Amino acid sequence: MNSSIFALASHPGRAGVAVVRVSGPAAGESIRALAGALPQPRHGTLRRLSWQGAEIDHALLLWFPAPHSYTGEDVAEFHLHGGRAVREALFSALLALGLRPAEPGEFSRRAVENGKLDLTRAEAIADLVDAETPAQLRQALRQHDGVLADLYEGWRTRLIATLGRAEAAIDFSDDGVGEAEFAAARHAAQQMMQQIQEHLEDSGRGEALREGLRLTILGPPNAGKSSLINVLARRDIAIVSDTPGTTRDVIEARLDLGGYLLLVADTAGVRDTAEPIEAEGVRRALSHAKGGMTLLLLDGSAENPRAGLPADLPEPDLTVWNKADLGFSRQGLSISLKNGEGVSMLLQMLQQKVQHKLESSAPALTRPRHRHALREALGHLQHGLAAPSDQPELLAEDLRLAMRAIGRITGVVDVEELLDFVFRDFCIGK
Repeated sequence: MNSSIFALASHPGRAGVAVVRVSGPAAGESIRALAGALPQPRHGTLRRLSWQGAEIDHALLLWFPAPHSYTGEDVAEFHLHGGRAVREALFSALLALGLRPAEPGEFSRRAVENGKLDLTRAEAIADLVDAETPAQLRQALRQHDGVLADLYEGWRTRLIATLGRAEAAIDFSDDGVGEAEFAAARHAAQQMMQQIQEHLEDSGRGEALREGLRLTILGPPNAGKSSLINVLARRDIAIVSDTPGTTRDVIEARLDLGGYLLLVADTAGVRDTAEPIEAEGVRRALSHAKGGMTLLLLDGSAENPRAGLPADLPEPDLTVWNKADLGFSRQGLSISLKNGEGVSMLLQMLQQKVQHKLESSAPALTRPRHRHALREALGHLQHGLAAPSDQPELLAEDLRLAMRAIGRITGVVDVEELLDFVFRDFCIGK
């Protein structure tokens, strides 16, 4: 890779400071052309920047010679004043010097290609940039520290050793050693298969923590669902009316609940109905409730609060009785969205349930790409374990395929086919 690239590595728009990053063989030459001699590596130096006799800015320069840089290439950073004219002047000079604007994720991609990052750590960088809540930040930092890379690389290393045993069973099949080696390989593969299965059976908590956990509010018409989402969101996002059937579609809000991103959805009142539009709203409500958590909100003052609810209504994670201000006695949590009674308790209970669902000390799968590769590896292990003892070559081939599937998660093998997919959603300066 011979091209040199540049990009704004800080937030676009007006700011006190703008950081422009350069990577590639022309990084050092860009500093010489704009500021004179190279500064001492990894030491900030204040220099006057100019191009073709026109002054650009007074900037803080940082110089990271290869291979001791983020990308593994020569890297320069220009810390400028954050005005648009300053940035554009520097960009014009860098273009004139033969550098080109970076593509999304290209800095991190080069870091992976040069062995400075594995793919899971690179993905963690994107998650750190996108993190909205403390819980998302914690997960991204753990992944960046290598908890997933260490786990998957450990499995891959063990598969290599297991493959060695299977190969030995082939090579020494006539020496009395092959049968014992085949049995040892099968035992190791069974242990690996069990660990991968346990890792996969996580209810999608890692992805839910990264993308936001869905909470669907269900209940009959006029139970107060729209009022509840307005209270949770602390703003009016849903129309509240005494007229049944006011909400016809799914209305969503993003909430930070105790450090967790919650995607709360208000839905149409669920009840058996023949009216076509209302029936479609009920269908969408029940469809949205699949996956994530559900909260069933009922009118506690009604004579039969569950009357008319569909038979296929999912079992809720939490049932709440509304309209406590009207006076009634129900088992469970009662609230009043009119005067605020019980709302703080509801928030505490929701936070506890979300925390219980998402938090774990075990490393969490964070992307569908990881899950797909692990399922593929699991399938190969299951297929290999079905091989008869007199055909160890079948087990060996499936162990090899499982090893490659796991290696694709961190980028140890088949990197090129993954890079465009992994880095397509990165921001430009990363």
